Amino acid sequence: METNLFSVNNFPIVITGGLGQLGQEFSKALCQAGAKVVLLDINANPKRLSPELKTAYDNHQLLVIESDVTDLNRLEQAAEEIEQKFGSVYGLINNAAIDTPPNASIEENGAFEDYSVETFDKVMTVNVLGVMQASQIFGKRMVKAGRGSIINISSIYGMVSPNQDIYEHIRSEKGRFYKPIAYSTSKSALFNLTRYLATYWASKNIRVNTLTFGGVFCGQDERFVEAYKQRVPMHRMANKEEYNGAIIFLLSQASSYMTGANLVMDGGWTAW
Repeated sequence: METNLFSVNNFPIVITGGLGQLGQEFSKALCQAGAKVVLLDINANPKRLSPELKTAYDNHQLLVIESDVTDLNRLEQAAEEIEQKFGSVYGLINNAAIDTPPNASIEENGAFEDYSVETFDKVMTVNVLGVMQASQIFGKRMVKAGRGSIINISSIYGMVSPNQDIYEHIRSEKGRFYKPIAYSTSKSALFNLTRYLATYWASKNIRVNTLTFGGVFCGQDERFVEAYKQRVPMHRMANKEEYNGAIIFLLSQASSYMTGANLVMDGGWTAW
């Protein structure tokens, strides 16, 4: 009998946006802990896997499937493929998301008054509808199995407004630049989506929680990093592996009485 509260050994876990930076970090930790990991990604080329994950892939502990979270039929096909390979899914990490990069057009990163409706729709479709649809497809299978844990990945920009001052150097260079509204709106929507599903499925032994991140260092512009650090009590951005412990906690029995909650890991950003 498993006595380790933090065990995810043999748990089939699905990660959307699985081949991104954080998706691969979550996967490394879960594979090391003995989980059976499935990476769903719109660009599902196994060549993108890190060396550690390539080993897990070759050993059939990790599965990579091309899937678009906005395509309900493709998600259904992926779920059937996963069940044939690993059995009933236990965990779902809704990690897939898009944002508007700083080098996008001024229509997408300019003043709110001129913000593109098409861009807003695109971000909301992936970041909110995609989470809902992945939860529908895998959640109904969890209901049938009588257990499961869903983690919705949010951002501090869903809790508080972006601090536009940290983008001042970009604004000076481009003439105007503002962190757009769509990402913040989409990430704030996840908090009540989480609460809704947590209460809806509570009697089915399925837990649903939000995990909210601060900024992760990934080679950003030095001026941005310095401006960001000045607003964090811990005076640094997160390292990419620092969220892995929370992922394992929320998937395991260590959090068995936790649902509908928001676990914030931001270095203290939202404490100020």
